[in-house]
Amino acid sequence: MPTSAKDLANPIYKNQISMVDPNGSSTGWLFVQDIAAEYGTDSEGKKIMNSIRENAGPNLELSGSGPLKKVMAGEVPIGFGLRHQAVANKAEGLPIDFVDPSEGNYTLTESVAVIDKGEDTNPKAMKMAELIVTKARPGLLEIYPNVVYDGETVAVENQIDNVKTYPEPLTAELLDKHRAFFHGE
Repeated sequence: MPTSAKDLANPIYKNQISMVDPNGSSTGWLFVQDIAAEYGTDSEGKKIMNSIRENAGPNLELSGSGPLKKVMAGEVPIGFGLRHQAVANKAEGLPIDFVDPSEGNYTLTESVAVIDKGEDTNPKAMKMAELIVTKARPGLLEIYPNVVYDGETVAVENQIDNVKTYPEPLTAELLDKHRAFFHGE
């Protein structure tokens, strides 16, 4: 069983992996962030990424949930997907398990912002942002159980030991670079 993202570059996993193309889903970008941050986007990282993509072969998905569905259907033994989905599926007794890669886990977070427009700022904007954080956030934690704010907690099985934050801002330009990196360009 692989214990790292890098392990997936091993030729023994040829056509045994299902993963997400970052052109189709942000789930794929999380995987690219893992490789890029740990191994770089030049020689070592590029070699690893190309080998993993080649190992996925016909199992490259555009849907973020596609790889885990393929694992549960028995089409492939390994799929890269969102951790909380695998945890929930396993808890329901479905045929899946999960491994936290030794490189760490990147997660998706939501954001809310209020733009200061001086006198033109809508006075209700900050109140709306506060309501989203205080009222909507608890429901979001039920479907995407990742701690973002101080004081939040999630069930033990959803706690990630090695949470990573990408070292630079996640911009549209970086996404374009990472998409090119993923495709070996």
